[in-house]
Amino acid sequence: MMVDGERDGNTSIIPNAGADIINRYIPASGFKHSTNFSLIKAPGMNILVDTGFGTTTFEKLAKAGVRPDQIDVILLTHLHGDHIGGLQQDGRPLFPRAKIYLDNKEWEHFTRIAPNQGAVAALNAYGPNVIGFDAAPLSPVFREILPGICAIANYGHTPGHTVFLVGKGRDRVIIAGDFLHIALVQFPNPDISASYDMDQRGAAVSRRQIMQYAAANRFPIGGMHIVDPGIGYVDADGNGYRFTPLR
Repeated sequence: MMVDGERDGNTSIIPNAGADIINRYIPASGFKHSTNFSLIKAPGMNILVDTGFGTTTFEKLAKAGVRPDQIDVILLTHLHGDHIGGLQQDGRPLFPRAKIYLDNKEWEHFTRIAPNQGAVAALNAYGPNVIGFDAAPLSPVFREILPGICAIANYGHTPGHTVFLVGKGRDRVIIAGDFLHIALVQFPNPDISASYDMDQRGAAVSRRQIMQYAAANRFPIGGMHIVDPGIGYVDADGNGYRFTPLR
């Protein structure tokens, strides 16, 4: 995971948490909120998962030795601005060779059902290089959308929010987008949703499912709003889960 930006966190985005939960899990000194993206260096292919706002995306990629024109594929977890902000500028694609992959439900919602100007502009910049897929529900076997990459439906945060399972066999990583927003609270309390979740009940169900899957399979899970390093292991802990960062 790479950090595009970090700022002071704000518990107002989980209004249903209650003061007792906030006081129990949030330090008096406060906490940080991160916006992340992910770079996957696959054989013969460079893949991004989301772009962040684009604030430091290109700087971070340069430090990793990758130019924008060396990105072959961009997988989108969903179409909120802090995940697609680095895709285009003034209608020009900032990753000129990249093919964009996203869930068909997400594409339909943000460009036709409830059009969002930023999402429409981002996708229009790539024209025919935008490729839709139908994410699959959690199951023992997944269909790959690319070699070594499976798309898992994790709907709720948005209508087509997608989690990506990357790797083969036991050597896999889950890149889970916005399955949560405040890790300190939502790992131990998965049923608490954020105000950003369009379907808060559905997001809570999806959140618990992907945490249980990560814990049962011992796959590291990364999130676009988990502070650096943004990825770690999940273990069941009572009615919730415990997160251990992967250092």
